[in-house]
Amino acid sequence: MKQKKLLSQRHPILYFISVWEKRIRRTISWYIDKKKYAGEKSAEKLPFRVKKHQSKLLKKLGKTDMQLQYNKIDNLKIVVEKINGVIIKPGETFSFCKTVGRPTRKKGYKLGMELSFGKPRAGIGGGICQSTNLLHWLALHSPLEITERHHHSIDPFPDDGRVLPWASGAAIFYNYLDFQLTNNTEWIFQINLWLTEKLLEGEIRVSEELDFAYHIFEQNHKFLKKDEEYFRTNEIWRKKIAKFRGGALLEKELIAKNFGKVMYIPQDYELE
Repeated sequence: MKQKKLLSQRHPILYFISVWEKRIRRTISWYIDKKKYAGEKSAEKLPFRVKKHQSKLLKKLGKTDMQLQYNKIDNLKIVVEKINGVIIKPGETFSFCKTVGRPTRKKGYKLGMELSFGKPRAGIGGGICQSTNLLHWLALHSPLEITERHHHSIDPFPDDGRVLPWASGAAIFYNYLDFQLTNNTEWIFQINLWLTEKLLEGEIRVSEELDFAYHIFEQNHKFLKKDEEYFRTNEIWRKKIAKFRGGALLEKELIAKNFGKVMYIPQDYELE
């Protein structure tokens, strides 16, 4: 049965109004939600690394214009400048949208690829979700609490050298789809991001060495076919492991159960 469109999807003006209503609500909440937002930055790195990771800057995504990928790199340079060195003290919350701000042409952002209603299109600031994907993966390996995270419910392209579990990223759309981390610990954390010729790299550092670490893994991944449509599902789990006690398992938790529509024909799938 064909899914009905939301009211905001039926006309561009209605969509514009809906977006700005949500943006205004979020902006107001930044002043009245009683959260203490992280704002301090330091060029000096905290002494201990919690986790480091990197992702390829250029990927072939279906038949999309590669120029959008090159533009994405320029967009990420702006994001890196805003975030690199951010300190998250005990009790503070890091907000990606509040820290980075709205991506506009005036700020130097270019057309990059973004998903809109499940379809790839060119948009100002497109591609900066690569930084939130990286930040989310780093955060999963830390005791920082992920207090807001969204992910695309659509899988538009076949995997291109994927090394992380599907749906382990974090989508953002200024400013009402945000990515937020809250520090409910006694330690100080720091986010560092930088670009190399081929990679976006990042790390989370901490003020004191932690005696535990995390391992993230995927279970029950499969493709499904229902009627003439394809879907993808998996589970993402996390183990907390002691560093200095023979790697003893301290905790195991289910992070997310994911389900999304696939916009291509997968090679292996089960009929539902």
